[in-house]
Amino acid sequence: MKILLAGPRGFCAGVNMAIETLETAIRLYGTPIYVFHEIVHNKHVVDRFEREGAVFVNAVDEVPEGATLLFSAHGVAPEVRRVANERRLRAIDATCPLVTKVHLEAIRYAKQNYHIFLIGHEGHDEVIGTMGQAPGAFTLVETAEDVAALPFGPEDKLAYLTQTTLSVDDASRIINALKDRFPQLVGPPKDDICYATQNRQEAVRRLSQEAQLVLVLGSQNSSNSQRLAELAREQGVPAHLIDGADEIDPAWFTGSETVVITAGASAPERVVQDCVAWLQQRFGTTATGVTVEERTVREEDVYFPLPKEIRSAAAAVQLPMG
Repeated sequence: MKILLAGPRGFCAGVNMAIETLETAIRLYGTPIYVFHEIVHNKHVVDRFEREGAVFVNAVDEVPEGATLLFSAHGVAPEVRRVANERRLRAIDATCPLVTKVHLEAIRYAKQNYHIFLIGHEGHDEVIGTMGQAPGAFTLVETAEDVAALPFGPEDKLAYLTQTTLSVDDASRIINALKDRFPQLVGPPKDDICYATQNRQEAVRRLSQEAQLVLVLGSQNSSNSQRLAELAREQGVPAHLIDGADEIDPAWFTGSETVVITAGASAPERVVQDCVAWLQQRFGTTATGVTVEERTVREEDVYFPLPKEIRSAAAAVQLPMG
């Protein structure tokens, strides 16, 4: 068996920033520390922080007055910030800067009296936060088929934005359908789908052509991880989205000589290495054994600094960063 380790994979700059922000906040302020929604959509990361004293909540009124509340990487609506301020919470904003970019675009379009189509998945934390930037100005569009039923005409001022973790191909299909129906449609000057999402998709698209099976490490509620598995299947290659090696089914590997392993942008590298170890133990006793090959299709060097309030607090007590 040959294992192709897709690169880039795993944590992106936004996830690294959010995780380091929570780690530093725990060192600065102790526990319990509250987090609005999951810090990132990954079971291993959430479980780890729960063991360390983080409390994940779905409503700000679950947080005791005066406590510390961290906003997750997916971003929040202004109403959430207002309630946090009303409850005198120490708020720490770990929103990914690429999500903040979409929020600012939403506010700009709404001020210019555009109605905004948000291409994304209903109920996703990022979608809720983005639509909350301009309540009443949004219509969610999930598929190209939704476009025909939209109740707008050629005289309407219309704009579009996208969730940052979508499939590039799916988003393009929806955008093209919107532009075909609404020629007056405007969009952001730069693509909203994040660099890390695009890079991980490109790696899977290329490497799945050489493989008979793709394993994607990530949680079921991780949008970008779901898209990686879907993309491999679109290439005609079976793909499984799993949280870790304990979910691997040996029956998947019948006739599989080459396996691609990748990880969504919120999945830790250790779960990837656990899967490699599982395959080596399972198939390494054969005559040909298991070979592991790193295959990087694009380099990443993006870094996002921690929120200013965390950096300032850490500097005030001379807390080492990183």
